[in-house]
Amino acid sequence: MKKNVLIVGAGGVAHVAAHKCAMNNDVLGDICIASRTKAKCDKIIESVKKKNHLKDKSKKLYSRQINALDIPETVKLIKETGSQIIINLAQAYVNMSLLEACIQAGVAYMDTAIHEEPNKVCEDPPWYANYEWKRKDKCRVNNITAILGAGFDPGVVNAYCALAVKHYFDKIDTIDIMDVNAGNHGRYFATNFDPEINFREFKKVWTWIDRKWVMEKVHSIKMMYDFPVVGEQPVYLNGHDELHSLSKNIDANSIRFWMGFGDHYINVFTVLTNLGMTSEKPIKTAEGVEVVPLKVLKAILPDPSSLAPNYTGKTCIGNYVKGEKDGRHREIFIYNTCDHAECYREVESQAISYTAGVPPVAAAMLIAKGLWDVRTMVNVEELDPDPFIEILNKIGLPTVVEEHPKPLPESKRVR
Repeated sequence: MKKNVLIVGAGGVAHVAAHKCAMNNDVLGDICIASRTKAKCDKIIESVKKKNHLKDKSKKLYSRQINALDIPETVKLIKETGSQIIINLAQAYVNMSLLEACIQAGVAYMDTAIHEEPNKVCEDPPWYANYEWKRKDKCRVNNITAILGAGFDPGVVNAYCALAVKHYFDKIDTIDIMDVNAGNHGRYFATNFDPEINFREFKKVWTWIDRKWVMEKVHSIKMMYDFPVVGEQPVYLNGHDELHSLSKNIDANSIRFWMGFGDHYINVFTVLTNLGMTSEKPIKTAEGVEVVPLKVLKAILPDPSSLAPNYTGKTCIGNYVKGEKDGRHREIFIYNTCDHAECYREVESQAISYTAGVPPVAAAMLIAKGLWDVRTMVNVEELDPDPFIEILNKIGLPTVVEEHPKPLPESKRVR
């Protein structure tokens, strides 16, 4: 049985995870929040205390400063805090350093996004094979539990795939993962996660079609779907982390990821891209100052966590699965809907951060209880989905399985 959690990162997702860890600290033990800026960690702690979310008052909730790229210092912090479960909610650039620190310290590791190198964008697939999976043998030999991509997408949607395999299908043809935010934050333009990481996704679309990788242009294939609760929404074919493990671990002919974007978002993004503002490559100003346009754009745009107080509307994220069961064709939609205003009332967050921050806490609870303490490296779809879905149902992200959902329409090429 493992206990004591170290949350690395202090953004919107870490904010939610800290609240949920505190609400379940009878299982998880002491909670330390660490980031480069300790004041951000302290602000999260202030929010947790304001909401009176520390379930067991005898357990500690405290902060530390950390540079997660410094492996020896991170190992030292892990040992000093007695943390046995590390939840990586920092920028994706630190994944490999933090994983190595966890291996050296002998503790469990999890993250919610794939590793990225600052100077490389949308590398050749499968992405996990470029970095994470190269450490799989090292985790196994050292009995290290490392759960990759334990947010919502990737994360819960991977568990939905495993759920479909375990309970609903004998044979799967297609899986369409769809993520829409039918919400309004009241700002002219904003991203729901770190703008830098967000825009780096929109360079190439790698998708898994007919059991092979296919590359498409960004925002070039569109589909309108009538979602439960949130109604008809436009979604665009997109590349995403989970496809890169699901293509290996789930026996399906095609697995696609669709992200919802309104016309205004697409228009603004297109202008910014055409101007070069979404580029990750450094340039020099007339004054000789070197800047990265994407980092400048990040500094200009609203901090995603600042959107929470005024956010209205709901999100819907789910898997539309087609296949066969007992010799008959079957179609189901496995999904969750989440309300921005309700999330703010509960944990002072918007629903996008909420859907990403709750699942790693559920996974941490399963590690603490021994159910997911597998002592090797895995992606979420390789684990038993039932206890994960059960905990999520209890702590804020209920799953709905809809038989005979509204049919998936044909997609259209728009650019």
